[in-house]
Amino acid sequence: MISRTKQKKVKKTSRSAKKRGTITVRRAPGAAHNAILAFGPLRFRAAIGRNGMTAVKREGDGKTPIAAMALLYGYRDARHRQRWPHSGLRIRATKAEDGWCDAPASPNYNRPVRLPFAARHERLQRDDGIYDLVIVMDWNMRSRARNRGSAVFFHLARPDFSPTAGCVAIAPAAMRVLLPHLRAGTPLRVMG
Repeated sequence: MISRTKQKKVKKTSRSAKKRGTITVRRAPGAAHNAILAFGPLRFRAAIGRNGMTAVKREGDGKTPIAAMALLYGYRDARHRQRWPHSGLRIRATKAEDGWCDAPASPNYNRPVRLPFAARHERLQRDDGIYDLVIVMDWNMRSRARNRGSAVFFHLARPDFSPTAGCVAIAPAAMRVLLPHLRAGTPLRVMG
């Protein structure tokens, strides 16, 4: 039989192990879109939505949802020969016809779609490089609701760390450090 002291140590250890595997994002001083991403002892500069964070996400509000979102899978831009480290996430190469529906009235809302696509959407192959590696997070995915936000991704930041439309973005060098530690289900927690 395990003593109460040992039981407490086991619980404390398992809680801290879970925390080490969690990515946290918090506001940083300055503009509403400035953030710090933490993973264990690592800290990276990040960009979030142009209008900061919100507990009540709406389509097009330019805010990053305050929530815990599991990482699901990713895409890498097949047009570039850029090599990314191996990851426990399933990451597939994008094709020119890969898109993401962001039209709330569409039955494909917040889902990957094949282009051309009649409803409003965005391309997963972008010329600005922010989707050279993009990770889909479980925001409004498993139980979708209209207008609760779509395409809330974890992707690459622009060189000037300008704001996103509601995603979380970090530098390519930071993504290279994190990628080997990421698995399907790794939680990314945006803290208000």
